Amino acid sequence: MSKTILITGGAGFIGSHVVRLFVNKYPDYTIVNLDKLTYAGNLENLTDFEKADNYIFEKGDIVDKIFIAELFAKYQFDGVIHLAAESHVDRSITNPMEFIMTNVVGTVNLLNAAKNLWKGKEEGKLFYHVSTDEVYGSLGDTGLFLETTPYDPQSPYSSSKASSDHFVRAYGNTYGMPFVISNCSNNYGPNQFPEKLLPLFINNIRNGKALPVYGDGKFTRDWLYVVDHAIAIDKIYHNGKNGETYNIGGFNEWTNIDLIKVLCKQMDIALGNDEGTAEQLITYVKDRPGHDKRYAIDANKLKNELGWEPSLQFEEGLAKTIAWYLDNEEWMDNITSGDYQNYYKEQYS
Repeated sequence: MSKTILITGGAGFIGSHVVRLFVNKYPDYTIVNLDKLTYAGNLENLTDFEKADNYIFEKGDIVDKIFIAELFAKYQFDGVIHLAAESHVDRSITNPMEFIMTNVVGTVNLLNAAKNLWKGKEEGKLFYHVSTDEVYGSLGDTGLFLETTPYDPQSPYSSSKASSDHFVRAYGNTYGMPFVISNCSNNYGPNQFPEKLLPLFINNIRNGKALPVYGDGKFTRDWLYVVDHAIAIDKIYHNGKNGETYNIGGFNEWTNIDLIKVLCKQMDIALGNDEGTAEQLITYVKDRPGHDKRYAIDANKLKNELGWEPSLQFEEGLAKTIAWYLDNEEWMDNITSGDYQNYYKEQYS
């Protein structure tokens, strides 16, 4: 069945993998990729399919409600997969208003446009909001985040995402908006902007630069390969139940320092360095404010109801990730020039 689907933030890390999957898997769909092309949006992520007949790119800002209304009128979207967001916790501490505008106001603009377009014609329509496990707050040494875990966001970033989640549910309850929400754990893989841990450290090891580790390095995260996340989004979009939330996790917990040491060993092998070379670059730095101690996702609802589970063990996914960045050094060099250098000095010097 032919559909026209809007994917927001499709030039970013996760979004580009979702757009690629939908463009290639559903040739009868028209996929419209909306991205503002801020620092994290990169059209080089899309070059392998940018000329596909069923793919359209639109540059624009979800905060601009007039533009969004005109976009919905132009394309008459059947569905929205909303990934566009400010997503880096450090940046949210520096500039919380930017996160409120994009993550809260931008989401409400999309909801209003969908509500107005679909009013009385909701059958077959869907607003899919992609969120984060950080809305649940921080765990102790045991336990997992469930879809029913109460929200307890601890940073401006997670608070803005929690607010947008609540607005999506409110539009479902108040206006009958057909929706699903997913909350994912830390993603890793190709095309990730190098302010995030793995691409940052891969690039730093490549260039012999320090590896800045917050606090004692014992903060724990669940890691999810980005291609597996895109596959989960596909399953939830097509088979998820209206009004439901699905947690997406990798069943894959690591403390930051243990993960970094595994990365260092694999990088030494990949670069042909003596064992222990990369590990010598580890440098402990002052912890960031409000740093959540542990995230861990229970993704069994998604596994049991929709048949999804991660396709890769972490060490295999990490090896694939390292190989991609080392094979795409020009991509990395393009990303890490210009303004990013100033941001790096501000955050980590």
